[in-house]
Amino acid sequence: MNPVPPELSVVIPFYNEAGAIPGLLAEVRATMDALGRPYEAIFIDDGSADGTPAALAAATQAWPAARVIRQTPNQGQAAALLRGFQEVRGRWIITLDGDGQNVPADIPALLAAAENSDMVVGIRATRRDSALRRMMSRLANEVRGRMLGDHVQDSGCALKVFRAEVRAAFFPIRSLYSFLPAMAVAAGYRVTELP
Repeated sequence: MNPVPPELSVVIPFYNEAGAIPGLLAEVRATMDALGRPYEAIFIDDGSADGTPAALAAATQAWPAARVIRQTPNQGQAAALLRGFQEVRGRWIITLDGDGQNVPADIPALLAAAENSDMVVGIRATRRDSALRRMMSRLANEVRGRMLGDHVQDSGCALKVFRAEVRAAFFPIRSLYSFLPAMAVAAGYRVTELP
């Protein structure tokens, strides 16, 4: 383990994402290394039944900042995220999805925006989902935003940056990613968005 405490902690849950891992983790590593700030990368394999464990081992073998945590059996994305949040040592936490839909190159922009906020939520500008899925997501975001008052346009975007202390506001629910902003707002934290 690196003797310099990390400033940034990347947390990514994986479940049967073997095909996405090599490219995604290469992008994450390049982005984080380019920042020039001490960081750690925590990857949670949530009981995958495909080649995810082997792909994670290969991608992190010569990466001192990376750690792989394996949960068995599969406990769900929320449990994997919460496990990662328990392990972080950095002052800022960065989350992404393991399927490769988030662009790691967007991390520096979110970190810059976070200097004036407690949490920055990405907005998926170019989603690779069907029209029906995008419409359902838009409706769900609108209903959730009105009920919970977080006014976040795309709470389901996994790309988020937040201060480590914000995680005290989180509690386990099945679709945790989508409710992280609402929980942060309810606890009095400042939440902003960035496309």
